Amino acid sequence: MLWRMLRQSWRRNIGRKSLAVLTVFLAAGLISALLAVSIDIGDKMARELKSYGANILIEPAGQAALPDLFGERGSPLSGQDLLDQTELPNIKDIFWRNNIVGFTPLLSGEVRIGDRSVPVLGTFFSQPVAIPDETDYRTGQQAVSPYWRVTGHYPAEPAKPGEVGEMLIGRQLAQQSGWKTGDRLLLIGSHGRMEMRITGLLATGGDEESRLVMPLTQVQQLMGLPGKVQAIRVSALTVPENDLSRRARDNLDGLTAEEYDLWYCTAFVSSISHQLEEAISGSVVHPIWQVAASEGVVIGKIQLLLAVVTLAALMASAMGIASLMTSTIMERAREIGLMKALGARQWQIMLLFYLEAAMSGVLGGLLGCVAGWMLAKAIGLMLFGIPLSFAWVVVPCVVVIAVLIALIGTWFPARRINRLLPVEVLYGN
Repeated sequence: MLWRMLRQSWRRNIGRKSLAVLTVFLAAGLISALLAVSIDIGDKMARELKSYGANILIEPAGQAALPDLFGERGSPLSGQDLLDQTELPNIKDIFWRNNIVGFTPLLSGEVRIGDRSVPVLGTFFSQPVAIPDETDYRTGQQAVSPYWRVTGHYPAEPAKPGEVGEMLIGRQLAQQSGWKTGDRLLLIGSHGRMEMRITGLLATGGDEESRLVMPLTQVQQLMGLPGKVQAIRVSALTVPENDLSRRARDNLDGLTAEEYDLWYCTAFVSSISHQLEEAISGSVVHPIWQVAASEGVVIGKIQLLLAVVTLAALMASAMGIASLMTSTIMERAREIGLMKALGARQWQIMLLFYLEAAMSGVLGGLLGCVAGWMLAKAIGLMLFGIPLSFAWVVVPCVVVIAVLIALIGTWFPARRINRLLPVEVLYGN
């Protein structure tokens, strides 16, 4: 009998029911899109924020202990307090290896060009590195520092033996010296000399603009430091810091075993740094907190905004359902009075309206999931150039939320049923 009444109610009030489904559909579509965006926005935004540069710095333990006594150039420890280049593949051998976007080693020094002393920086641009289980893996400044702007082209890597080497010249150094793209310069280092050709003008907004930047192996030859690097910059995808990560940063030994496991197995910048320090012998690893903190703040504010918009959609749709159900109950007052006169109990009448609302919620929620999936893909294409992935866990969540919207919107007007007396409504009062 109940299902027959439901079918008749939908047939007689198809227009109003369709409007209720449309209200839930609009809210469910927006909520499902926002949930999909919220789930995938962390990784997408983290990759976008990699344009700020590396967020982890690896240094030799001794150099980090005495950073300001000698400065970066001319340190008496420069010949021995260095990292071994052969340990670079270990960076991709940690628990969070798939979160490592890229890394690049650094080695600086000074050379003479004519009667001029010029600072140089050796690094990777897009250098192939032998990584287990990964074929044709390349890393360097093009992955770690996408904010670098090169007018011309990057030097070829690896450098071919017997050919003139290639390098970049910083914009500030080019203005001071008058050197330009295409010029060939003879570089004289402490342990050798070589001819290099400028292939591009480099603009970074940092110290690199006052240097010649060239492949790492050539600076190692000029400085007489084969297989050695001064520091390594690492770009990693991380999650925002929380209370656990901050406590681990302040006192790692103070964590319980369960807290340590949770911290170690979460992609905090502090936990990834700890794992890198375990992987690279003789090193100390520093998160670059200016970059890491900005990532967490930006992602946190975006997720808060999404939550506020979702709450507003919930409230607006619930109010819309409440308005529709109020008018429906007033129009069906005689029907309600007749059911009461025939012996229907209060909870049975309310169950009928709640089931009608739940059916509208399920139908609107399912349609909203389809629309939300399409909207999420469109948002991903507009913001990141690739569609956002739609997690299927969103579907049951949105359907449940849609049903709750319909039920909450029905609860307020359904209380009016208590005040409808059969005698009054059947006589038209």
